[in-house]
Amino acid sequence: MVKDMKIVLIHGQNHIGSTCMIAQELANKVKEKTQEKSIIKEFFLPVDFDEPCKGCYTCFTKDLTKCPHYPKLEPLETALLEADLIILESPVYVYHATGQMMSFLDHFGTWWVVHRPRPEMTKKQAVVISTAAGGGMKSTVKDMSDSLEMWGIAKVHKYGVGVQAVNPNEIPERILNKIHKKTDKLSEAVCKNAGKQKMNSRGKKWFYLMRFAHKHFPPMEPDHSYWGNKGWHGKNRPWK
Repeated sequence: MVKDMKIVLIHGQNHIGSTCMIAQELANKVKEKTQEKSIIKEFFLPVDFDEPCKGCYTCFTKDLTKCPHYPKLEPLETALLEADLIILESPVYVYHATGQMMSFLDHFGTWWVVHRPRPEMTKKQAVVISTAAGGGMKSTVKDMSDSLEMWGIAKVHKYGVGVQAVNPNEIPERILNKIHKKTDKLSEAVCKNAGKQKMNSRGKKWFYLMRFAHKHFPPMEPDHSYWGNKGWHGKNRPWK
């Protein structure tokens, strides 16, 4: 039996549309497979976080906790760090994720593998979901998966679907059936991979490139000391 999971949903908009519906359906199916003992937390942007990055560079020169927006950001950061499964969803807005979602992700630049990655991420899975009446899902999914992969998350599942509708109740039955089958498969994949610790291949490639840079070029602080304290210049690895 799959262990209880902590699931966090970050919605890239406030309204309960097709993308939100799919994300909630997936989270509930994962919960059902764990005998409903899993915990689901949801955050809606921009209601739960509405600050665009100021570009002050404080997170890079000091720490994310020094960000001027950190008091608002902290509940979402804590939920991300505690979660076993992270679900990010955004409808297509001009072929990309919503501005709210991108503003949120902008605040976690220091979590990228090339800076000060969090080892906790190598124990997590994530799903990125996007819908549109027509196209643009691929680029929107990539907007979100770029951050998740570069955070070092073990496995990032991706799902984009054209729903040919503006509202969930207008989605054609044949497409709705495909969505239900896909969320079934995604929930099974998530449960199958639960508990596995690794870093995705993209993140691992950049980890080794940065490790090489740290050892052969002048140190950039505070990144260099962070890696040194973790033992990553030696034999330690974030995924072990």
